[in-house]
Amino acid sequence: MASRPKGKTTMEVGGDGVAVITIINPPVNSLSFDVLDNLKSNYEEALRRNDVKAIVITGAKGKFSGGFDISGFGEVQKGTRKEQKVGYLSIDILTDLFEAAKKPSVAAIDGLALGGGLELAMTCHARISAPGAQLGLPELQLGVIPGLGGTQRLPRLVGLTKALEMILTSKPVKAEEGHSLGLVDAVVPPAELLNAARRWALDIAERRKPWVCSVLKTDKLPPLGEAREILKFAREQTRKQAPNLKHPLMCLEAIEVGIVSGPRAGLVKEAHVGSQVVNLDTTKSLIHVFFSQRGTTKVPGVTDRGLVPRKIKNVAIIGGGLMGSGIATALILSNYSVILKEVNEKFLEAGIGRVKANLQSRVKKGSMSQEKFDKTMSLLKGSLDYESFRDVDMVIEAVIENISLKQQIFADLEKYCPQHCILASNTSTIDLNKIGEQTKSQDRIAGAHFFSPAHVMPLLEIVRTNHTSAQVIVDLLDVGKKIKKTPVVVGNCTGFAVNRMFFPYTQAAMFLVERGTDPYLIDRAISKFGMPMGPFRLCDLVGFGVAVATATQFIENFPERTNKSMIIPLMQEDKRAGEATRKGFYLYDDKRKAKPDPEIKKYIEKARSVSGVSLDPKLEKLTEKEIIEMTFFPVVNEACRVFAEGIAVKAADLDIAGIMGMGFPPYRGGIMFWADSVGSKYIYSKLDEWSKTYGDFFKPCAFLAERGSKGAPLSAPLEQSRSRL
Repeated sequence: MASRPKGKTTMEVGGDGVAVITIINPPVNSLSFDVLDNLKSNYEEALRRNDVKAIVITGAKGKFSGGFDISGFGEVQKGTRKEQKVGYLSIDILTDLFEAAKKPSVAAIDGLALGGGLELAMTCHARISAPGAQLGLPELQLGVIPGLGGTQRLPRLVGLTKALEMILTSKPVKAEEGHSLGLVDAVVPPAELLNAARRWALDIAERRKPWVCSVLKTDKLPPLGEAREILKFAREQTRKQAPNLKHPLMCLEAIEVGIVSGPRAGLVKEAHVGSQVVNLDTTKSLIHVFFSQRGTTKVPGVTDRGLVPRKIKNVAIIGGGLMGSGIATALILSNYSVILKEVNEKFLEAGIGRVKANLQSRVKKGSMSQEKFDKTMSLLKGSLDYESFRDVDMVIEAVIENISLKQQIFADLEKYCPQHCILASNTSTIDLNKIGEQTKSQDRIAGAHFFSPAHVMPLLEIVRTNHTSAQVIVDLLDVGKKIKKTPVVVGNCTGFAVNRMFFPYTQAAMFLVERGTDPYLIDRAISKFGMPMGPFRLCDLVGFGVAVATATQFIENFPERTNKSMIIPLMQEDKRAGEATRKGFYLYDDKRKAKPDPEIKKYIEKARSVSGVSLDPKLEKLTEKEIIEMTFFPVVNEACRVFAEGIAVKAADLDIAGIMGMGFPPYRGGIMFWADSVGSKYIYSKLDEWSKTYGDFFKPCAFLAERGSKGAPLSAPLEQSRSRL
């Protein structure tokens, strides 16, 4: 049975002789193979017909096109679609059929023209846009390159330097900037867009406006020597910023060939590079992340019940510290009315001051106008009591991690808040059942766990208990989306998903250091692997107080598999607390630049003698690969427990949680995806070997032992039906 077509195009020929081809593939009119096949047929018909003088391409429902449908790569990789010859789309269709056509074409752009959408628009002989439309080539962040001629046409339209900036950063420009760069020929109101494009197309056909083939333009390209210097600099920067990625350098090669040997050679090079990059491991990882991120909002038994999110307008936040003020900032930036409650005037003033400072930094950077700042701040009100909570739709508690304080707050909330109000806690460690045990409202209690700084970090862990209603989860997913977070629904346990998966990360590093591994070598190896920083630099950043408090939760809850180290407590005795005191595992100067501290050795030696641990000659001489394995395999082990216990709905949710909450490198696909690329059998055998030598901290869990002994993928769904945790 043939699969249902993914999208289509339609063509209408007006009395003026303009054929309008419309791309229809909701939600963003992506260019699937079916759309491109339809487009080719429409184009060929328009070129054949004598009543057609010119062509306009547009997208349905206010969106030109969000780009090539990347699920197409999967179709080719799985063999469900025949692989086309290299360059079929970019050269045979877009260049030789569309751009070289004997009839002119104009792109009428509304909403967005991204990736393949912009590449299609650039093959047209002019581009007319509505104001505010997003134009860009974001392919590199997906692990692929612009493969429909973008590496050749963008530099010829906007100049090499700007094209490199747009391609390498994946950042789009608005239509207005596109106009000043020469990417767009005119910006007109949306209501006039189609008519303006039709007139422009006819003006080209009648030679009243220039007939421009972007790929043949040379006026914006720098002289060859200068172009080579610019590309050399771009390569150096790319190697520095993304040392583990090959595809950005391969993209630069295609751009260079086009400039040195001409556009045709450049298109051929781009097509060959494009066919190679889809087989890179990093590309497969990034495509997995792309789909997994969009899949976190699908929760079986919750989002498949036809429930509609309720309208949440007024939100109250209890606690104006760093987390509370960050959450308030995220909410008012998305037009929610917020009440910030504190215990006294001084704390309230400080909390509102933090929100103000968060927004003022945007004004300073030029990303927010003063008028928008005033309007946004007007959505925030302060309060010292619960009287104003009588008409709020949701409360987020963000006070210190003190269970009796939180229990008292939730008992008070039940008295003051309306029946429909969601009662959420931002706790990162405390069991939600305990927080709500003195209330009768357990069906509307959930966790809304943000990561610091809350207005910047992209992840929101939505934590459900056995009692949380599906409606509350649907509402929180909607709020997460509106405040531009990626929400991941997780079950209720110590540390939830992210903090629980990653507690062995720092503990493994401490374990190695106490037995002779250099802490700076560990940080260096882990940074090279792709983490934003190593575990010791991270401890300094979060502060030793937080590090110890978090570790204590896990030591108490999982005593059989935790590693208790005395290194940090001994450093605390000497008033070292991390970056805030300018002394932690590193020393910090006025600009917060870190440098290794030779004094660390004495704390490590003292910790060793207190713990009765001796140096291990093997661990003193670990390679970078062995450091990565001994640090991350325990994380994989704990992630397997989280998955097996049903804390996460699917393994891919753990991948996204680790990437967005801990900075695990996206080009490795997330912790479970990466583990499967290494192989469950290998991970199991190493953990088993280490547990026999070093104890239960490394002992593989039952799930990992079962799958690892068979070499089965760790990410494969659980066979048995799980009860919801």
